[in-house]
Amino acid sequence: MSSKSKQSQLKNYHWKGINSSGKKVSGQSLALTELEVRDKLKEQHIQIKKIKKKSISAITRLTHRVKAKDITILTRQLATMLATGVPIVQAIKLVSDNHRKAEMKSILSHICKGVEAGTPISKAMRTASRHFDDLYTDLVATGELSGNLAQVFERLATYREKSEQLKSKVIKALIYPAMVVAVALTVSYLMLTMVIPEFESMFSGFGADLPWFTQQVLYLSHWMQAYSFYSAIGIGLLILSFQQLRQRSYSIRLSTSRLGLRFPILGAVITKASIAKFSRTLSTSFSSGIPILTSLKTTAKTAGNLHYESAIIEVHRETAAGMPMYIAMRNTNAFPEMVLQMVMIGEESGNLDDMLNKVASIYEFEVDNTVDNLGKILEPLIIVFLGTVVGGLVVAMYLPIFNLMSVLG
Repeated sequence: MSSKSKQSQLKNYHWKGINSSGKKVSGQSLALTELEVRDKLKEQHIQIKKIKKKSISAITRLTHRVKAKDITILTRQLATMLATGVPIVQAIKLVSDNHRKAEMKSILSHICKGVEAGTPISKAMRTASRHFDDLYTDLVATGELSGNLAQVFERLATYREKSEQLKSKVIKALIYPAMVVAVALTVSYLMLTMVIPEFESMFSGFGADLPWFTQQVLYLSHWMQAYSFYSAIGIGLLILSFQQLRQRSYSIRLSTSRLGLRFPILGAVITKASIAKFSRTLSTSFSSGIPILTSLKTTAKTAGNLHYESAIIEVHRETAAGMPMYIAMRNTNAFPEMVLQMVMIGEESGNLDDMLNKVASIYEFEVDNTVDNLGKILEPLIIVFLGTVVGGLVVAMYLPIFNLMSVLG
C-alpha cells in the first residue's frame, strides 16, 4: 500500500489535555491526520499534553467512509448554496459542520483551510483525488476562471446524479441473472448432497437396474459428496489467479472487457451505458469550457469500461492529429452509426456539446427501458434453465419409481 493511500485512511486519536479553565480533559477524535486533531483542539482552546493513534474497528471505518454518493450529495448541496449567493468557504463549512461522517468532515476541513489560505478550490480538492477526480477538479478550475462556480457545480451535480442512476441500472441488470444462477446452483448442490443420497438408499432395495440417467445423477452425487469441498477451493484459487493475472496484463483486461460486451442482453446494456457515459462526460466537460482534446483525455479516464477507454484514447490521438472527431470515432468501430451522425452534425454546426447531451439522453433512456424489461426478457430463459437443472434432478430420482410401478402394474 502506498503512503498516499495510508494517509487517506481514517484514524482514531486518543488525546489528553488541559482546557481554558485549567481542568484536565481527554477524549478521542476520528480524523485523517494528527495535525487535524491538534488544529481542532486548538480552536477549542485545549492544550494537548498527550496524543496517541489507536486502532479503528472495521465497522467504524465503513460507517465513516466517504462513498461516491456522498460526493454527489455534497456537489448538489454546494450547487444549491452557491446559486443562492452563499460564499464557497461558508458553503463548505456548513456542509462539514452538519455532516455525520468523520472522513468527510476531515476532507472538507482540509479543503476549507486551503481555500482560506489562498489556494484555489480546484487545487485544494486535488489533495483528495480519491474522491475528486480530474474531471471534477478541471471543471471547478474552469468555473473559478470564468467566475461561474455555481453553474459548474450545478452541471457537476447533474452529471454525477445521472451517472449514478446509470451505474445503478447496470448493476441491477447484472445482479438479476447472477442471483438466479446462484439459487439454481445452491438448490442443485443441496439436492445432490442431501436429498439424492436418501433416494439412493431406497433404490438399493429395488433389486433392479436403474435407468441410465438416474445412474449418471447418482455418480454426480457421489462426486459432489467426495470432492465438492476441494473443487470449491480449486475454483476459488483459479479465479484468484486469473484476477491477479488480469490485473498485471493489460491485454487480458482488454480482452475480458470486450468479451463482456458480447454477452446476450447484458452486453447490450453495458455497451449502451458506456456510450451514454462517454457522451454525458464529454458534453459536461466541453460545455464548461474545457478544450475538446483535454475533455477527451479526461473522459477516457472515467469510461468505466476498458474497451471504450481504449477507443476514446484512440479518438483523442487521431483528433489531436487533425482528424474530425466523428471520423476518429468511426475508425474505432466502437460507436453506432447514429452516434457518429449526431457527432458529425454537432461538429459541423458548432453545437457538439448539445448533440452529445442528446446522445446521452437517448442511450440513458434505452438502458432504463432495457433494464426495466429485463424480467420479461429473461423470464422464459430462467424457466428453461431452472426446469432443466432442478427439474432434471427430480425426474432422475423418480424414473426408477415410475419403472417399478409399470413393472408391478
